[in-house]
Amino acid sequence: MNHQRNEPAGTPVGRRVLLSTLGLGAAGLIAAPHIQSGLDSFLGAVSSQDPTGLSGLLPNGGGFRYYSVTGSVPHKDAGNYRLKIDGLVDRPATYTLDALRKLPQTRVVRDVQCVTGWRVPHTPFTGVKVSQLLDAAGVHPDAKAIRFTCFDGTYTESLTLQQARRADVLVALTMQDKPIGHAHGGPVRLYVAPMYFYKSAKWLSGISVTSDVRPGYWEERGYDVDGWVGRSNGRDDAPTV
Repeated sequence: MNHQRNEPAGTPVGRRVLLSTLGLGAAGLIAAPHIQSGLDSFLGAVSSQDPTGLSGLLPNGGGFRYYSVTGSVPHKDAGNYRLKIDGLVDRPATYTLDALRKLPQTRVVRDVQCVTGWRVPHTPFTGVKVSQLLDAAGVHPDAKAIRFTCFDGTYTESLTLQQARRADVLVALTMQDKPIGHAHGGPVRLYVAPMYFYKSAKWLSGISVTSDVRPGYWEERGYDVDGWVGRSNGRDDAPTV
């Protein structure tokens, strides 16, 4: 699951009907626990080849929903994953997956709230605080924001420098106490605990320190840049903080 969006105004009825049909079909499958693991694998495979995003409306057993804004996403693992830190810093760096695992780890347990309304309660994420990586890189005095890029080649996100330095903003390596799988944005994703889940970019590959906030993928399509749960996007969900 990730990066869900609200139904845009004027969405054709045919698409809404199709989404309802998909949802009913998934509900029937999920009712059989013994086939759930197979369903998860199936949805992950479908979503990675789904340019429409319709498969993102199908929930898996953990309550999350798969979503990608591209037709396909390359797989990365310990052998080829890299996270690049650059921009307005004194010491640009590139981290492998093993290097990230060796850094001090922080575990955060919060509800995950999607801007479309669904919530997964008490979800643990573990990883490296973004603030740790920023401190190691040496942020310039005139820096004001962070731009996050992803190895799907399309998705971007942004935070102010103050937001990125929160203790509950992580470069996440595990979700629900397991390594983050590809369909959920692995092996490394951003996790911004107090904001709607579209801010927690999947397939994280770059952290660039900038002089100003640059709207991300969904912000360019109408979402709030400051995506605080319960205080943005016209929603009144209970905060996750």
